[in-house]
Amino acid sequence: MRHNKSGNRLSRTTPHRQAMMRNMVTSLLQHERIVTTIAKAKEVRKLADRMITLAKRGDLHARRQALSVVRDKQVVAKLFDTLGQEYMERPGGYTRIIRTGNRLGDAASMAILELVNYQDKEAQDAAAEIQPAE
Repeated sequence: MRHNKSGNRLSRTTPHRQAMMRNMVTSLLQHERIVTTIAKAKEVRKLADRMITLAKRGDLHARRQALSVVRDKQVVAKLFDTLGQEYMERPGGYTRIIRTGNRLGDAASMAILELVNYQDKEAQDAAAEIQPAE
């Protein structure tokens, strides 16, 4: 029985699952948007929200805790310098899951996992061209 054992195992061994979660959180924080399955998105969301909460704290211990999960120093620097400041006023819920339908190969339910402040670069450029400069 799996009493008090939260989280989805995603049909992987523990080291494989941990490595996959670390890689996906790093990609999410680096690109601010990733496409994955719904089950993986729900698991990655937990870890990503925890990393942003650490960035909001901003002290050395929080940075070291984030480095134990996100092994890329440049991504941790972005997390603490920009993302932590962006979400300082927000009490939680830093990510959103947008369901996109099923994958063609195996009909897996797919989703886009993105940070709530994510702005598409192309949409920003198009909006800047539409509005006249004052």
